[in-house]
Amino acid sequence: MNRSILFLLLFLSYVAAVAAKDAPLGTVRGTIRDEKTKEALIGCTVRIDGTQLGVTTDVEGNFVIPNVPAGTQKIVISYISYKTKEIPNVRVESGNTTVVETELTVEGQALQEVVVRGNRATNTEIAVITEIKQLKPIAVGISAMQIQKSQDRDAAAAIRRVPGVSIVDNRFVLIRGLGTRYNNVLINDVIAPSTEVESRSFSFDIVPSNILDRMIVYKSGSAELPGDFAGGVIKIYTKRRPEQNFTDVGVTVGYRANTTFQNVQTHSRGGLSFLGLWDAKSQLPSSFPAKASEFNGLSSVRRASYARLLPNDWALKSISVAPDVRIAVNTGRRFELGNVRVSNLTSINYALTNQFQDVNLRLYENTTANDVQQEYNDATYAQNTRLGILHNWTFRFSPRFTLEWKTLYNQLGATETVVRNGSFVIDGVDVRSYSERFENRSILNTQVSGEHSLSELSKVNWIASYGYSGRWEPDWKRAQYTRPVGATGPDGQPEPFRLNVPVQPSPLNLGRFYSKLNEQVVSMIGNYDHTFGNPTDREPNRIKAGFYGERRNRDFAARFYGYERVGLINNISGLAIGQALAPENVTGREGSFSLQDGTVDNDSYNGQTTYAAGYVSGDVNIGSRANLTLGFRGEFYNQTLRLTSAVKPLVDNNIFSPLPSVNFTYKLTEQQNLRFAYSSTVNRPELRELAPFRYYDFARQIEVIGNPRLKTATIQNFDAKYEFYPTPNELISITAFYKSFKDPIESFLIPIPGNFIFTFTNALAARNYGVEIEFRKGFANSGSTFLQNLQIVGNASYINSRVTTADFIEAPGAGGAIELVGNSTDRKRALANQSPYLINLGLYYANPTSGWQYNLLYNVAGPRIFLVGNIEDPTTYEMPRHVVDFNISKTIKQQFEVRLGIQDILNAPFRFAQDYNGDRKIGKDVTSRSADADQNYINYRRGQYVTLTGVYTFGRRTVVP
Repeated sequence: MNRSILFLLLFLSYVAAVAAKDAPLGTVRGTIRDEKTKEALIGCTVRIDGTQLGVTTDVEGNFVIPNVPAGTQKIVISYISYKTKEIPNVRVESGNTTVVETELTVEGQALQEVVVRGNRATNTEIAVITEIKQLKPIAVGISAMQIQKSQDRDAAAAIRRVPGVSIVDNRFVLIRGLGTRYNNVLINDVIAPSTEVESRSFSFDIVPSNILDRMIVYKSGSAELPGDFAGGVIKIYTKRRPEQNFTDVGVTVGYRANTTFQNVQTHSRGGLSFLGLWDAKSQLPSSFPAKASEFNGLSSVRRASYARLLPNDWALKSISVAPDVRIAVNTGRRFELGNVRVSNLTSINYALTNQFQDVNLRLYENTTANDVQQEYNDATYAQNTRLGILHNWTFRFSPRFTLEWKTLYNQLGATETVVRNGSFVIDGVDVRSYSERFENRSILNTQVSGEHSLSELSKVNWIASYGYSGRWEPDWKRAQYTRPVGATGPDGQPEPFRLNVPVQPSPLNLGRFYSKLNEQVVSMIGNYDHTFGNPTDREPNRIKAGFYGERRNRDFAARFYGYERVGLINNISGLAIGQALAPENVTGREGSFSLQDGTVDNDSYNGQTTYAAGYVSGDVNIGSRANLTLGFRGEFYNQTLRLTSAVKPLVDNNIFSPLPSVNFTYKLTEQQNLRFAYSSTVNRPELRELAPFRYYDFARQIEVIGNPRLKTATIQNFDAKYEFYPTPNELISITAFYKSFKDPIESFLIPIPGNFIFTFTNALAARNYGVEIEFRKGFANSGSTFLQNLQIVGNASYINSRVTTADFIEAPGAGGAIELVGNSTDRKRALANQSPYLINLGLYYANPTSGWQYNLLYNVAGPRIFLVGNIEDPTTYEMPRHVVDFNISKTIKQQFEVRLGIQDILNAPFRFAQDYNGDRKIGKDVTSRSADADQNYINYRRGQYVTLTGVYTFGRRTVVP
């Protein structure tokens, strides 16, 4: 009920603010073009003389000025390097629209200085609102201008401001409550690779915000969009070309409460870790036998000699955490080579950040509520580095042909150290564990694209792209010490912790893990657009056609080695980890350690996908108000997966998917639209989800294994939207949606007692529906200067879903073979990761005279299923967090800017709780043994984050690292 009231208040407050008009008012709209070239002029200032009413023209040179007092008005139009034009005696009638179509003349001989007119401004709030308004599918978006105001550091932080979008683990995006696997991400119109080994996900935190031009989230399908999605298609556009020559340098220093200047334990990865690289000694020596059977067939002494080739760098060191540092250097150049206009945009970003958190983790017997089996505190410290390079070239050979070369590269490194202290309560054992992990990711996308105007009516564009994604985990070391609770020695002192050395290699205990993933993608895309009739019509009839071809190859290999004891090791098992595994204690002889290879055939695989799609769509105007877009897309998809040790493929799927779509827009007025959409889409299993590789998650103490029997899911999508644009930078919209799934892919906890092993399965069916509200409200017509500089932005979503599962499910059994497994989960529950509500609010103030800007931002996502449970282990929910950010900035002499940001002011806890009583929600009682109680699983806080940024601009363009 409270949420319903909040939605109603948000809606009514905006409508009341917009509707408060008493005087007779009319609307002035029109188009501004270049007198000579007839090209649209983007960014012209159009104002009503003697009033505070004014707008800028959009990407097609169009403008709309609402709420103009009725009577005779003078319109003033100005633009850089053009003569200012005044149009007197423009008659405005109450309730009617006056159309002004005019052209501007270049001032003097400044024609060569006005090359900027060919650039469509796409990164402003007005430009994004205009783009969304003109798109046929239902979409929302965020501009570089809004991102800059919010001081969001990366794409993940920025996109959570978008309606219906929430973030998991500060990097993965959920749309309309659907998991990351139900989204498709494109960078500059090319499908991005999955950045994760164990899931189908794109990590948005790898994209720094200052290279972004805009992000558009498509929530309904159309023929030109990829058909593999259910939540949405997210298009990330990086900056294309500069408006002028410039060089910008920005430096940010960050302080995080509970981390910065604190003493923490960490481990070393060599001298290049600050660049996201690791020392060569962390790699597995090439002399190691390639097969586990060959290695394990050697004597313990021989195997120990191999073990001594591995560095003894287990020992931890204590450091004081320095402040975070981010540096951005950006350059733009424009020049001419003969008749070719050339521009270059280069951005180099570097970040070194730190995060410490005390994580409380509890596992339960689940015979009664809160019957603790294991209880731990994880002192977790992570140092993250990011080196990013954006390098774009544009060659404009003529107004009809433009060639672009865009390259985006990211090198990321994460050094994570976990010191776990706690107890295995049931067995009466104290536990101390260590995890020393380094992860390196490299992501490259380079593409050459061309835009050709065949005539005033026909256009062609194409993209040839190469992408590479690499991920390495070199020498992930894990060790566990134990001792009986309360045990003392002969001297009355507590017994020392001793290394837990299992008989067979175990990912939980004493061992070293290596993995590497290499994925290469080659793509070719082509699109054709033909306009019928007059191309200057506001809504011309169009036909579009195109293709998308992609070949993807993935190689993944993992190796795991576990230490074994040879005879009795009491003399060395109680030593500190760096001493216990010193070379003199790893000999393979009596009273020492040796090494075993725990690698199995399933730990390495090769996968290929071939994707070929073609589409055709047509826009048909039905009268002056209605537009119908019909589209059809056909997608052929071949997917093969083969274990490296096998000859025949484990998976070989060939699927053709026919995907129709319909988008209908009815224009109620010049400022109001009704939209309706239908599309058929699919959701295909990722190679990792098919691969029978078993991955161990130390932090959550779970394992994930793939399922080669997964099928492609199909989704029917229905959307309806009302949108109102009072002014070019204001809007209010209400969207309703419904989705029906067949064979949706969901996670599944395999019912093996004493083990947390998750896999992926096809449920029978699912449905998902909801309502989204978005508004942007300014006060440009207010008599108060303060209100004129104020803008309110907000959105809220209500979402409901239900998934139905079968009585028996095809899934890996205890031995890994596929078998029919009894389903002991909740047969009808919400979709995993789906939040029932999302709320974003923003208050923005910008004074152009003084250069001060302020904003206050709020975000919350409702409780969502984090881990799907079963009758033995209850489903785990991630609980809501209320997040408040405050930012302030000051521009000094147009060249220097200082910014102060305070993120996560409330420092609300990250809390994950188990639904023990099975009522599909988490109650207030999470401590008692009552049958109605629930129980906490993981709990921690990240700390408030304060950043101070200084930016010096050698030119007009400002960037924030």
